[in-house]
Amino acid sequence: MIAHTGSLNRCFIQWAQSLVSDAGGGATISFDGKTIRSTGKMDGYKSPLHIISARLAEQWITLARQTVDGKSNEIPAMRELLELLDIEGRIITADAPRCRKGTAKAVIKDKGDYVLNVKDKQPMLKEEIAGYVQDTQLRGAMDSHTMCEKTSGRVELRTAYTTQDIGWLYGREDWEKLSCIGAVNTRCTSKKGTSGERRYYISSRGLTTEELPRYTRFGEDFRRIEDRNARQNLNIVRKIALNTIKVYKTKTASKRPISKIMLDCLLEPENILSVLNINEN
Repeated sequence: MIAHTGSLNRCFIQWAQSLVSDAGGGATISFDGKTIRSTGKMDGYKSPLHIISARLAEQWITLARQTVDGKSNEIPAMRELLELLDIEGRIITADAPRCRKGTAKAVIKDKGDYVLNVKDKQPMLKEEIAGYVQDTQLRGAMDSHTMCEKTSGRVELRTAYTTQDIGWLYGREDWEKLSCIGAVNTRCTSKKGTSGERRYYISSRGLTTEELPRYTRFGEDFRRIEDRNARQNLNIVRKIALNTIKVYKTKTASKRPISKIMLDCLLEPENILSVLNINEN
């Protein structure tokens, strides 16, 4: 089941779209899914609900979101959001679960470009790209760029590889306007030790080795807030939201737990109006 986008959500999307316009060209819209684990224990839900969000990556602005019942519905939900958003000239990034041929086709249809993370959902594609990148001679012919970042006792070394020489790639014609493959090799060193990871990507745009890490980094940044000021600001916002909910609960004499009221607002944006209006009176 896919929750239908309500009137408030549509107004929110229209308002957020104006912010996209103000951002100018080259904006990146990143799609990300999050599981609401608490719903898995609630009556009426066979499995936890999921929220898929579309964010203007450069400005950390949420443009739209859709609630779905079950991870299997995230793909059609993403495509519904694509239809609602103006993505012309934008880069659309998505992690492995949303790396689908239909997604690529939908993005190109709406005049955007895609950068998709390839993993086990596309085993043959992943094997083809991984084999190419891991071949020393072939990798040597790819464009490459290495960058180092140090934050809070953590040193992260990233090496990106890209190539538009993909005539050898089996099934490339199944991916709408596929023109580039790439990989990002990440090695992190901290007090806990050293770990490494290599990710593979496909794109409809010919990306440079400086562009690939920038576009693909956005999705990771949404899951990890390392900047001290950002954490402090987020903590303040959470406290404001919690205080607002407490006032609403007191004025309405609601018997629902605060956590359930917050969940109501998360699942249905129209409920936010009720909370805000009661606080204005």
